[in-house]
Amino acid sequence: MQRKSLQVQPFIVVFMVSLMPFVLSSCVKSSPGPVAAPKEERALIRFVASEYSTETKPLLEKLVKEFEIKNPLIDVELQVANWDILDGIYTTMISKNQPPDLLNTNVYAHFAQDNLLNNMDEIISPELASKLYPNLLEMDQMKGIQYAIPYVASTRNLYYNKELLQKAGVTSSPTTWSDLEHAASRIKALGGVAEGFGLDLTDNETQATLSYIFYGSGGSWIKDGKWTINSPANVEGLTFFKELFDKGLTDPEPSITTRDEKQRILGEGQLAMMISGNYFSSVVPNEFPTLKWGKGPIPVKDGMPPITFGVHDVLVSFKTDHTNKKALSNFLDFLYDDPAYEEMIKREGFLPVTTSVGSRLSKQNEVMRSDLEALSKAKFYPVQDPAWQAVLDYSRKMGDAILYEGVTPQAALDQLQHFAETKSRSHE
Repeated sequence: MQRKSLQVQPFIVVFMVSLMPFVLSSCVKSSPGPVAAPKEERALIRFVASEYSTETKPLLEKLVKEFEIKNPLIDVELQVANWDILDGIYTTMISKNQPPDLLNTNVYAHFAQDNLLNNMDEIISPELASKLYPNLLEMDQMKGIQYAIPYVASTRNLYYNKELLQKAGVTSSPTTWSDLEHAASRIKALGGVAEGFGLDLTDNETQATLSYIFYGSGGSWIKDGKWTINSPANVEGLTFFKELFDKGLTDPEPSITTRDEKQRILGEGQLAMMISGNYFSSVVPNEFPTLKWGKGPIPVKDGMPPITFGVHDVLVSFKTDHTNKKALSNFLDFLYDDPAYEEMIKREGFLPVTTSVGSRLSKQNEVMRSDLEALSKAKFYPVQDPAWQAVLDYSRKMGDAILYEGVTPQAALDQLQHFAETKSRSHE
């Protein structure tokens, strides 16, 4: 049987032909084309740093430049400010809702209380966290949250002009308040050659001097969570140093002449003794290479055990509208990288806060080893209390009030105690 031939109707042919462009178009569109790479986002870090010396700015500028070369998508806006104006700078930035991404300062608890800070545990790398000294890290925590990390540290000691003490017949570093008064009296007896003891009650150092006095008398700033500023021991200590001033055994202007100025006066041979930090041994001999100087413990009340007082400055990260935690982590790793961090420590004269640099420098220098050991046992400011910044600020003008305005040590410390208690209640 023959098959019938298939007849294709004309309208079907036309229909199929009319569909061809759509079919072809569909095939073309389904083929993969070149995909644009995702745009890489830039990160911004506003870094406000404290100026410790003339070395600070060039050191940090060099570090930032090298970091930006290696990290071209991260911009670091660096601002280096003297301690005298630092508070005003970051306070203004915060008030404009443009806080720094990274701030080098000496306080943090009130920022944390106001929920302004990032948790540094969410920023720093495990490698960096593992090499920061644990006792310092612990001081930078509140309720288990790491609101700050240590940046640099120092211990305070009595520094003295050896030639002046020898000329006055003082054969060893004074270790008690009686020794200090005796040595200053002997210096005064030289007939105006030099001043005895550099008492620092300037705006920047009053809180430090009060700490030497409080801890040296057996007192403290806080005990069992309560302020103890006007304790009998503290009042006795402040009264002793006010009497040193009244007897003409200190420098003539304790509330005016800064620590740096006192160091220069000592270097010039016009001041016998003062309390300062480790940086003294780097800064002063460089400026006065022929100076013969010595170092001893902070003098304490007769019968009290020796004390070590430490200070550490910190880095905090404020919450911003552009916070980039990965960029911050990268920058902090670069900042604390051993070679760069070690160079900064040496040139600024501080104690390192990383175990890697601390271990290496301790092997090279016995004084560094001894100072780091002392730092591990030192007493510090009550930096974990949210009221501390306000208490510190309130204490700045105590020097003039006590020395020149007739306010007694008891009355001055009573006022500071009342202020601290009131401020603490406002933070509850």
